[in-house]
Amino acid sequence: MFYYVLKYVLLGPLLKLAFRPRIEGLEHVPESGAAIVAGNHLSFSDHFLMPAVLKRRITFLAKAEYFTGPGLKGRLTAFFFRSAGQIPVDRSGKEAGQAAIREGLGVLGKDELLGIYPEGTRSHDGRLYKGKVGVAVMALKAGVPVIPCAMIGTFEAQPPGKIVPNLHPVVIRFGKPLDFSRYAGMENEKAILRAITDEIMYAILKLSEQEYVDEYAAVVKAREAAAAEKPRKFPRIPLS
Repeated sequence: MFYYVLKYVLLGPLLKLAFRPRIEGLEHVPESGAAIVAGNHLSFSDHFLMPAVLKRRITFLAKAEYFTGPGLKGRLTAFFFRSAGQIPVDRSGKEAGQAAIREGLGVLGKDELLGIYPEGTRSHDGRLYKGKVGVAVMALKAGVPVIPCAMIGTFEAQPPGKIVPNLHPVVIRFGKPLDFSRYAGMENEKAILRAITDEIMYAILKLSEQEYVDEYAAVVKAREAAAAEKPRKFPRIPLS
């Protein structure tokens, strides 16, 4: 119930008024039946803008940190995400990935829309990063189409670390459904999963027109953070 109150009464109208998002390709999202909507992830606001423009309810796999924050803010955030029907996902380790897949398959098993960001985390610099294969596993196991989606302008509207969004034009673009039924029963083949995931990411890339980086976003973030923390080495100055 709270999901629809947010969508039609509290948050949805406000988001549409503030950002006036232009929607393209909405006809590619099926009106019924299970499907995965796989998108790029540029901003915290992505979680709210896409559901606001879809006619159907969509459930996202959201990072567990949104549900475990400390203090009043953490409790309010957790309440908000749970009330909106979002599912917490622990992103640490292989077993956690399997749990996320089980949760996603549960949503698809109820003939609902599942939203997922194959990059696994928000882009910290506006570029599109290599996708993780969980989306391919779910698409094959559930036998459902994948609708690519591009969020355009949300990075500028609410870049990482910014709480109050800027008023910036936003485009939400949906592509034609991708059918992977030709790979049915091959969800344990690593090469197939990689090929499917790369095809999904390429479809997102064509819609978003971002710069692509063939590395995982989390790896790049960690490398850049380590480089920033590395102590500076000053050149030795000769005494004479």
